[in-house]
Amino acid sequence: MKLEEIRKVAMALPEVTEAPHHNFGSFRVAGKIFVTMPPDGEFVHVFVGEEDRETILALYPEWAEKLMWGKRALGLRIALRKADAKVVLPLVRKAWENKAPPRLVAAAR
Repeated sequence: MKLEEIRKVAMALPEVTEAPHHNFGSFRVAGKIFVTMPPDGEFVHVFVGEEDRETILALYPEWAEKLMWGKRALGLRIALRKADAKVVLPLVRKAWENKAPPRLVAAAR
């Protein structure tokens, strides 16, 4: 899959902005990051909850790995070239839902 697919889905969600985050790109809602894009363009980081993370890791180890920040797991690191867009794109929305204010989530349903 391509980064542009992720960008299209993320930017279609309510009140999303795209902004730099150090040397990464990021998508944010209400100032909170829900996806980051390393500069190499080969991976994307999706900040989903533990249940979604562990399910994806079990089902798709060929393209998903645990995204760590120190000793804490924050989400998934996804290898775009191998990833299945039908699985990843709904994860982008779930990551948005995890960070968006409840009023936005309710309005988007």
